[in-house]
Amino acid sequence: MTTTVKAPSTPLKPRFPYAGLFILAIAVFISVTAEMMPTGLLPQMSAELGVGEAQIGLLVTFFALSVVITSVPLVALTRRFSRHSLIVVVLFVVSAAALFSALAPSYPWLVGARLLGGVAHGLFWAVVGAYSAHLVPKEQIGRAVAIITSGGTLALVFGVPLATVAGQNFGWRLPFATVAVLGVCAAFLILRFLPRVTTPELSKRTATSPADARPTQKRGKRRIDPTISGVVLICVTTAVIMVGHYSLYTYIAPFLTTWVGVPADNIGAALFANGLGGALGLLLVAVFFGKRPMLGIVIGVVTTAVAVTVMAFVSPTVGIAIGAFVLWGAAAGLLPSLLQARILHVASARIRDTATAFFSTSFNVGIASGAVLGGALLTNVGLWSLPLAYLVLLGIGLGLLVWSALGAHRRRGVAALTLGESPALADSGEHVARGEFIGVGFAAEGFTGLDDAQASEGFAGLDDARASVAQAAGSKVRVTDFSGPNRPADESL
Repeated sequence: MTTTVKAPSTPLKPRFPYAGLFILAIAVFISVTAEMMPTGLLPQMSAELGVGEAQIGLLVTFFALSVVITSVPLVALTRRFSRHSLIVVVLFVVSAAALFSALAPSYPWLVGARLLGGVAHGLFWAVVGAYSAHLVPKEQIGRAVAIITSGGTLALVFGVPLATVAGQNFGWRLPFATVAVLGVCAAFLILRFLPRVTTPELSKRTATSPADARPTQKRGKRRIDPTISGVVLICVTTAVIMVGHYSLYTYIAPFLTTWVGVPADNIGAALFANGLGGALGLLLVAVFFGKRPMLGIVIGVVTTAVAVTVMAFVSPTVGIAIGAFVLWGAAAGLLPSLLQARILHVASARIRDTATAFFSTSFNVGIASGAVLGGALLTNVGLWSLPLAYLVLLGIGLGLLVWSALGAHRRRGVAALTLGESPALADSGEHVARGEFIGVGFAAEGFTGLDDAQASEGFAGLDDARASVAQAAGSKVRVTDFSGPNRPADESL
């Protein structure tokens, strides 16, 4: 008896949903602009409200803390709601929070408005990434995430600098009011043009991959999703890197004027240049790193460390420091989209919404903690300590990335050993190549290349793999070779 397993020779590829993803990118642009506007408006807001710049910086912390506290519970409470309708409602809340900020008569009122905005922002980010992943096949998730997160990069390129310039000339309240109007427009665009998707509570009937089809129950005991450990490691790494980033970026206006020597009137232009660097980083994601997120993340972390060192401690002139600031923007532009793409690769589809919620939580833990850490260092130590703290935390993040890569390497070794012990494979006379070993119930792509995402999906349940191989023993199994031009596109380093 011979069993031949093949992939379809000419699979149908659905049209890539560029229009819908661009609309989501617009919504992301508005949400991120609303979140980060205070970083460019610290002097104006501080002067009008009669509080210190460190307290204005804490508005970012309050915003992020509300994300941390509410995003995961809200995702759990809204699992049965339409993702499409939920995004629309959340954007209306984002707009309301921005309007309340524009009308806030005092600092406590502004804090309340920022807390409301954080609640909406956290749920928005938890839903929008998973929603975009439902619009495309898995091998195109990296490109889809790059498109929607381009809205965040454009918020840093255009949104925050334009808000800074508008705030300098017309008062800080105008940018918040403008964001409120734009948020309503984006909600109507999504309501009109984007499709509805099935809620991500997958069952065996709706599973589309071996990782998704693995049962959650085994021998009467509830089974933990095997991709959780990879999700947790990415979330911890994200939080550490973002603590460092926002300990400096939250206070970038006083840092540039006082430490670097940029004139106050040129802060908007400097932020614009930094944002252009971020756009370049996002382009690199789309062209080079979309299929290799780990490689892009490592390059982004190392380049950020070099740029911050030059900007803060090495540069002899303001011009060179601004060049390093732009390079920092390019390197930092790689990280959010690649980290989010990474977590969508790692998480099985049944926990994708929850994994994205935890990713958003970890990101905002970094934002909140970074703003608090930066404020404490600014008040008690001085501006010079902000980039130093950033460099230390980048080193810790890089260590976690190395740990992740080594873990992937170990899993690949165990997986290869398990395959080698299989009598079914020994009888087949075939070599295991890049491909999907559907006949024995698991994906074999995971141990080829440095991708712990597929490794965790493919080989986390080795007992199931061995059982399936044992059932296939005595049958000649042919593994279709997916190397060369037939290799799956979703491969990451």
